Amino acid sequence: MGVASYRDLLVWQKAMDYTVACYQLTDHFPRTETYGLSSQLRRSAVSIASNIAEGAGRMHTREYMYHVSVASGSLTESETQILLAQRLGYITEEQVLPVLSLSAEIGRMLRGLNAALERKAEH
Repeated sequence: MGVASYRDLLVWQKAMDYTVACYQLTDHFPRTETYGLSSQLRRSAVSIASNIAEGAGRMHTREYMYHVSVASGSLTESETQILLAQRLGYITEEQVLPVLSLSAEIGRMLRGLNAALERKAEH
């Protein structure tokens, strides 16, 4: 059976979990970062699942591929912000490791989705 909705995509589900984890991480940031790093991390994390969903809703495979690419960029952007927060002492390595592990998994899944879309676009 095929995918009926973007919500059926495991990569979208994992991206939603990642977003929740990023929101939870930012709960530990200082109040001075409310409109800075905290806000930026939340926006980049939200962008991952949002772009997967938007791409799935597009009519053309190449448009879907574009949104998967944007999701991948947002993923690496959020990773960088998490690592910066750790360097600044806002969060600990113990807090960071499981989130970065999930990020790596999502990255692999996005590359796989993109490869599948490339094969589809070639036909």
